[in-house]
Amino acid sequence: MPSQVLLGILRATQVSAVDLVLSNSLLLTISACTDESQDKLISALLTANGSSTNDMILVCALLSPLSLSHACPKECSCNSNTKVVDCRGRGLYDIPRRLHPDTQELYLQDNRIRGLGSMAFREIPLVRILDLSNNSITSISPTALLGLRTLQRLSLADNSLRELDKRLLGPIRSLSHLDLSHNSLWGLPGVMGDSLQNLSHLGLAHNRLTRLDRSLLEALTHLDSLTLRGNPWRCDCQLIGLKLWLETYLFKGGVVDEVLCSQPEDMRERDLQKIPYQLFHACMTTSYHYLFANIHHLESERLMRGHTHGNHAHPSSHTLHVPMAMGEGFGGGGGGGGGGAGGMTECETKQRQRPVNLRHAIATVIITGVVCGIVCLMMLAAAVYGCAYAAIMAKYQRELKKNEELAAAQGADHATADEKEPLENAIA
Repeated sequence: MPSQVLLGILRATQVSAVDLVLSNSLLLTISACTDESQDKLISALLTANGSSTNDMILVCALLSPLSLSHACPKECSCNSNTKVVDCRGRGLYDIPRRLHPDTQELYLQDNRIRGLGSMAFREIPLVRILDLSNNSITSISPTALLGLRTLQRLSLADNSLRELDKRLLGPIRSLSHLDLSHNSLWGLPGVMGDSLQNLSHLGLAHNRLTRLDRSLLEALTHLDSLTLRGNPWRCDCQLIGLKLWLETYLFKGGVVDEVLCSQPEDMRERDLQKIPYQLFHACMTTSYHYLFANIHHLESERLMRGHTHGNHAHPSSHTLHVPMAMGEGFGGGGGGGGGGAGGMTECETKQRQRPVNLRHAIATVIITGVVCGIVCLMMLAAAVYGCAYAAIMAKYQRELKKNEELAAAQGADHATADEKEPLENAIA
């Protein structure tokens, strides 16, 4: 109802301003008005019917909280029914104030916001969707999102972020969609994964990532889609952990675009998922990380098989994780972006489970066959040696027996000759 109509009714009925303000219908009408209409209506009520000073004070006391509580920033458009605040493309340099505390969706994309200070959204603790894409954000306070415990979707795409503090998403446990694409991120801290356990989509495309922290990936147990394209991935021994994780992730039915290598030169523009493991064989002799990654990988497979058989459950129903990546977990991830810089600072004692992988199963069979073949050759050599030894001993025994028989025959001949000699002498 327009303020002019209400003013006409007020003058025609000669009702006092206080009585009219106390009317429920008027309160509802005022609450549905915009800021400008509310101001005009309040001014009309205060000047109508010769209201006294006390009446004016009472009207202000009644209407001011109502006006403040249902305010909408003049730079934005608000919908009180859907609790959506739209501030897109308004040339804003900062987060607008006087936001309604019941706001559930706030759209701030296509502005000129350069940073987020501490508790920047403290006025809207119930917000579920927060879109800050396509701004000029270069820094975010570690406590900028403090208090947003119901936040589900956060978009920081198309900004100029170089790093994120590991405490930024700490208080948020309900986040399901996080878009960080088209920034300048060098990496993500591994401990941030503790706040992303319910994440279903993660956008990391078109940043400056050269590797990704293993512990961060393992924490994303509910991840359905992942975008990684457009990053300068360095496909060396330190990235084989990501390759192993991607195999498990795809085995679970996850969706990922591509990981195209930028370095070294001989792997440039090749998809990491399609590079055969044979090209990483040099890592076996030059990097302990490769060895540890495969040890943990095989151990996790063994544990997974035992756990699955013990519970008669499908492998996909269990939490699936991957082994330690080379250079990740030992020295942090993301090319130096908050995940550690060296040593084995993030090495975990508890290894998590992953399903049986076809390639590693085939490799296990081949290794087993080689070992069995070596054992068979050794047994064959032992048999040949035994047979040769037995043949030589048999020949030796035969010759020895033959010599003994010959010696016995010669002794008998000498005895016969000795017996004949005395007889011949006696005859003579």
